[in-house]
Amino acid sequence: MGDSEARRAADGVEMELVRGGAGQVRQSEVIAALSHALDMTEGHPVGQAERTCLIGMRLAHELQLDAEDSYALYYALLLKDVGCSSSAARMCELFGTDDIALKTHGKLVDWTKPVQVARYASQHVPPGGRIARAQRTLSVLRSLVAEGKAIVETRCDRGAAIVRSLGFPDASADAVWALDEYWDGRGQPTGMAGDDIPLLARIACLSQTAEVFFATHGLAAAQEMVRERSGRWFDPQVSEAFLAIGPGDRLWADLVSDDVAALVLALEPADRVLVLDAAGIDNICEAFADVIDAKSPFTARHSRGVATYAGLIGSTLGFAHEDLRELHRAGMLHDIGKLGIPNTILDKPAKLTDDEFARMRLHPAYTETILAGIPAFAGFAAVAAAHHERIDGRGYHRGVPAGNLPVSARALAVADVFEALTADRPYRGPMDPDEALAICRRDAGKHLDPACVDALAAGIGRAAQRYAA
Repeated sequence: MGDSEARRAADGVEMELVRGGAGQVRQSEVIAALSHALDMTEGHPVGQAERTCLIGMRLAHELQLDAEDSYALYYALLLKDVGCSSSAARMCELFGTDDIALKTHGKLVDWTKPVQVARYASQHVPPGGRIARAQRTLSVLRSLVAEGKAIVETRCDRGAAIVRSLGFPDASADAVWALDEYWDGRGQPTGMAGDDIPLLARIACLSQTAEVFFATHGLAAAQEMVRERSGRWFDPQVSEAFLAIGPGDRLWADLVSDDVAALVLALEPADRVLVLDAAGIDNICEAFADVIDAKSPFTARHSRGVATYAGLIGSTLGFAHEDLRELHRAGMLHDIGKLGIPNTILDKPAKLTDDEFARMRLHPAYTETILAGIPAFAGFAAVAAAHHERIDGRGYHRGVPAGNLPVSARALAVADVFEALTADRPYRGPMDPDEALAICRRDAGKHLDPACVDALAAGIGRAAQRYAA
């Protein structure tokens, strides 16, 4: 039974699920588009990783990197921030403020200069009296000294592990891992120096910092920053290659072009263009599910759990194999938009204010925007983004009624609620599965689709029987 047939079985209303075939899916296209989500959680304007890639690949050309290293660098640049979500919760906890704003402003700080670090900390502690702010700033500085290395190390380790899990070369993973190491040995996480730092990491470090200064203050400021940090943050040879790019060079126009995404795809080493099969697409979805769930300590397995429960519902309703596969991918990526929501909101142990809830309600729209921009994911983008819709039309982000919700979207909504109820949350502990199912049944017909709730209960029952056997 396909999705449209399952939809009729659910409530008698025919609703065709719009699907996009995977076809020939370039790995670079998927990774580049998903890097937009990493930009969001790092507080960058969308496309920062792609623009960094343009700079880094130009430096690769100037430094005459061979094809193998160029390929490894290409993906290291696009995935440089893939471990970034792991530091969000702790940074938010340390400062007591918006982690995305923290990261945005932190990109312009020279972390080897105590005065700049102290000013940054003072600017980002919560409002209060002068003495209270001074005390909080001092506390933050002490914590950064005590924990800074561990925070960066966690990010680096997670990032490198994800890059390896995606099948990229060790050189790509090593570049992501050593991204924050500085030429003079004052970087993180190990303080390696000079030529001990992988060359690809040295290129990536300069490229991402130059992009931030170029985007914020212009070319002259970026060049001045590179001159000033050459021999400290940056490899002098890499700095020289950057500074040799003249002001009339096409690179600077490319960085502000509307065609950055196409320019990045054109830079993929021609002899290493990879086309993903279905398993490869699934692997990327699973890797980014882990990125999403690392954003908050309360969502350690949320995306995988939602995908699993949605699959139980789809199987019970007789979804065809391809429909189940797309539903699984939608479950894995449904919360990718949460990478753009601060942890002050995601992890708040009390009721959200109206402004906070308004911001939280944006995350499905972010999810749809990110996924719809990837041809291989466009077929399930709307379904993934519909996980907070209600069959009475009072959900978000579109507020669509039952007649406009395919059964796959309804299944995802039930799976999302059930997984959230049975997981630990900042405002309560995990519920017993039977209690969670009872709540789902209570909300059936108003919030949740009754047929999908029944299908989930039946699927869980079958799974329990198999486990007992």
